[in-house]
Amino acid sequence: MKTARAEGFLGMYRGAAVNLTLVTPEKAIKLAANDFFRQLLMEDGMQRNLKMEMLAGCGAGMCQVVVTCPMEMLKIQLQDAGRLAAPHQSSTSAPSSSRSYTTGSASTHKRPSATLIAWELLRTQGLAGLYKGLGATLLRDIPFSIIYFPMFANLNNLGVHELTGKASFAHSFMSGCIAGSLAAVAVTPLDVLKTRIQTLKKGLGEDVYSGIIDCARKLWIQEGPSAFMKGAGCRALVIAPLFGIAQGIYFIGIGEHILKYFE
Repeated sequence: MKTARAEGFLGMYRGAAVNLTLVTPEKAIKLAANDFFRQLLMEDGMQRNLKMEMLAGCGAGMCQVVVTCPMEMLKIQLQDAGRLAAPHQSSTSAPSSSRSYTTGSASTHKRPSATLIAWELLRTQGLAGLYKGLGATLLRDIPFSIIYFPMFANLNNLGVHELTGKASFAHSFMSGCIAGSLAAVAVTPLDVLKTRIQTLKKGLGEDVYSGIIDCARKLWIQEGPSAFMKGAGCRALVIAPLFGIAQGIYFIGIGEHILKYFE
């Protein structure tokens, strides 16, 4: 409600362009890498072997960060810009009693773009600037994939038809939703740490973190253990349909049908 009131309805879609551009290669790498490692570790890739499925998920999580880290880096700056710009916009009106929108400075009121942020990071910090928080991203995405892929594979296998050898779209969709939401909630503490570390613009009174351990320590001391689960519900609501749709389409073979037209 605060975001919509301060920035309008479109403020809810900050960072959408970055998602639209990079989420496709990110999911392509994630799904393809998992299948590759499954084939490599489990012969035909169809055997049920939990340890190998988890190892394949680990490989997929490691591969995807090539795209995920810069995507998250840019998305977080764009989504956070409104929070920091709010004090400037409201400086001519009466002070607000809400402390959620009382940080930042007048210098942050200009709305940035992903291109400008990327260029500034590359100019000042080089390629490492886009990969700030790489360790935290790996720490989130590897456990997520270790939980998600084996859970999805086993849930999806329950709905496989004997004749077609595939589950229906509805079953794959629900399997992706369930596995995605549970995995998302499980790694929420790691996502909170990653987001705090990758947030470049700090408001008044906000901490600067030297690393993952420093971030976790300060978060625990200043906000308590409940802070590590902030946004868990939102993550589940986002990740569930995202992976449900992605896995459903992936498993019914739409990609294979499209590729046939180019052969």
